[in-house]
Amino acid sequence: MPTILDSLNYGLKRAFAADPNVYLLGEDVLDPYGGAFKVTRGLSSAYPERVLTTPVSEAGITGLAAGMAMRGLRPVVEIMFGDFLTLTADQLINHISKFRWMYNDQVQVPLVVRTPMGGRRGYGPTHSQTLEKLFMGVPGLVVVAPTFLGDPGELLCRMILETVDPVLFVENKLLYLLPVQDETSLAEFELLETNTSSGGTLSTPTYSLALRGAPPAMVTIGAYGYMAELARQAMLKLAYEHEIFAELVVPTRLAPLDIDPLQGSLRHTCRLLVVEEGSLSMGWGAEVIARCTETQAVPLKAVRRLAAANLPVPASTFLEAKALPSVEQIVEKCLEITRDG
Repeated sequence: MPTILDSLNYGLKRAFAADPNVYLLGEDVLDPYGGAFKVTRGLSSAYPERVLTTPVSEAGITGLAAGMAMRGLRPVVEIMFGDFLTLTADQLINHISKFRWMYNDQVQVPLVVRTPMGGRRGYGPTHSQTLEKLFMGVPGLVVVAPTFLGDPGELLCRMILETVDPVLFVENKLLYLLPVQDETSLAEFELLETNTSSGGTLSTPTYSLALRGAPPAMVTIGAYGYMAELARQAMLKLAYEHEIFAELVVPTRLAPLDIDPLQGSLRHTCRLLVVEEGSLSMGWGAEVIARCTETQAVPLKAVRRLAAANLPVPASTFLEAKALPSVEQIVEKCLEITRDG
């Protein structure tokens, strides 16, 4: 069974084969190294003229890619660690996301910035963060996060070939070595997929998981990226150890936010837990709960947020595990919700 890393690598190769306007820019992306996490391996050997190794200047790489995109190319930027996205913020927030508006739709910026994000590798506070929330509220910038469901490589390939807007594509590091899951490998679960789009944005899948043959779900869990895998494990513990049944809703597009799939689940459960690996304050989960509450489409009985502690991510493996969300914490929060509601 292919891993998510394999899928992403194959997705890049499909995009390169399909369109000669696709280019890759990044640090240490040439073979035989093939990038820090090997997602780009083999590309420079197959397409040496379209894979550009760059100096260590994330702002420079992203600015150059913006110019390439406006001139009709489809560049893909690899930022070696998601923590270094902060160095691209001026380009992404003040320029790239605004060019279509500033030039009255006379230009498009079909640019994809992809980067590994997250902790649990012992890399310490400056190489283990989950920072996509800093970019989710930027008009004109699409934020996408693949998960263990569906075909992450196909999602990446479509973003590269079909988007007309700049895309931030966030890949959790611990997802890379997980196998890609489908209905066959998830025999214990019922898997549903819906495609969502809003505001002219390219449609992206949202997945829903529920235990096959179980009673109606009592709580809805909203999670993305690697947190969705932890939530899947928590669902099994909740069912077999506590007889509490949950439905897991996993969006791949984080911004612009589409709340409809979550609300569809909440109409049955009226209880919501949101899980993310970024720090708790001002996060994706808070926005989800605010949107669900504002619409008043569903009377919520209980809500909870689970996220990383509002601290730098520790280098110590023991302390890092304490600072980041876990399966046990997801179970605990679901137990709280069912007691409160």
